[in-house]
Amino acid sequence: MDSDLKEIHPKIIQALLDTETDITVDDALENEMVLNMGPQHPATHGVLRLVLRLDGETVIACVPDLGYLHRGYEKLAENMSYYEFIPHTDRLDYISPMANNVGWVLAVEKLAGIEAPPRAQYIRMMIAELARITSHLVAVGSFAMDVGALTVFLWTLREREKVLDIWDILCGARFTNSYTRIGGVANDAQPEALAKVKWFIDQFEDNLAECEKLINTNRIFIERVDGVGVISKEEALDLGFTGPNIRASGVAYDLRRVQPYLKYNEIDFDIPVYTEGDSLARYFVRLDEMRESTKIVRQVLDKMPQGEVLLNQPKKVLPHKTEIYTKMEELIHDFMIVNFGINPPPGEIYHAIEGSKGELGFYLVSKGEGHPWKCKIRSPSFNNIQVLPRLLVGQMISDVVAIIGSIDPIMGEADK
Repeated sequence: MDSDLKEIHPKIIQALLDTETDITVDDALENEMVLNMGPQHPATHGVLRLVLRLDGETVIACVPDLGYLHRGYEKLAENMSYYEFIPHTDRLDYISPMANNVGWVLAVEKLAGIEAPPRAQYIRMMIAELARITSHLVAVGSFAMDVGALTVFLWTLREREKVLDIWDILCGARFTNSYTRIGGVANDAQPEALAKVKWFIDQFEDNLAECEKLINTNRIFIERVDGVGVISKEEALDLGFTGPNIRASGVAYDLRRVQPYLKYNEIDFDIPVYTEGDSLARYFVRLDEMRESTKIVRQVLDKMPQGEVLLNQPKKVLPHKTEIYTKMEELIHDFMIVNFGINPPPGEIYHAIEGSKGELGFYLVSKGEGHPWKCKIRSPSFNNIQVLPRLLVGQMISDVVAIIGSIDPIMGEADK
């Protein structure tokens, strides 16, 4: 037993010893072991620390310890304008920056009482679903790599690179995009970008099937994750699971269906649901969701109308550059928004989207100023990590790595 247990924070010790049996620190020192897994461990998907209480190689208790990034994004949002915070949303779930952009501007638009033009809404749906695909590709590839299957990680990154090339054409940035704007998007989707999107989804399903065939026939992978990290439907609901993780436990909860936003109520797609609730089911949900996202993108390309991509409401939306350079009134509005913000009316709102990890929500309180008086981010990775103590109990140390990979946490949004 590690004698440093007495130097661990008292609250962590209490959580580790919080069992039905009467056990003291001295008993634990005598018979068991406390292991720090992370924050430097590569399999913890960032800077996640797990304090594990072990009996041999079996996990008896687990306490997740977050906060190693020290970023304070919610407080940053309260000290800058609504526009200025858009680039910071790229750095939340940094595997899915486009979707974060969409979630933030939808919340601000709800607070300000405005709505983007139809074409901009379809473009937002397209980029959000492509972001879901890229996120799930990384999730599946890194999950497989965590349990020793390296090849599929290289194949999924190959597909992700194709989407990053689309971002490069669409907005000039591959990774941290900052493409959306309050009232629309920064620029229209060029024919070249839309053609590239169509090419990608046409070839993607065959390449995804190739990855799936490689890993589904890997006996080692299947045996490492089948029946590991099981959680029931009721427990998943109680503990706040959302996204693919809760759908793998039999709950057909998807905000695109439950509380439709953008134009999702005009799109036909299925919600993949599995009932096993284990690490393998969470993997299968993500595979199926990628196929559903390609179906959504194909419909978006068919239904996308022509028209403006930025709302013409200069007191709340930054005017077009051509108007700023040619009209005095638009120049004044641009100066006021850049320097003093959009000043939405006093009030409070909450708006959430179905992110790749689950429910990504923003709670904003306005006092009529150019910056939010209060900002609270409901980040799905943060909520999903709180389920780890339930998933890990009774599992082996080697299963810890597989279970973390199966819930797909991104510490950028957990340490917000």
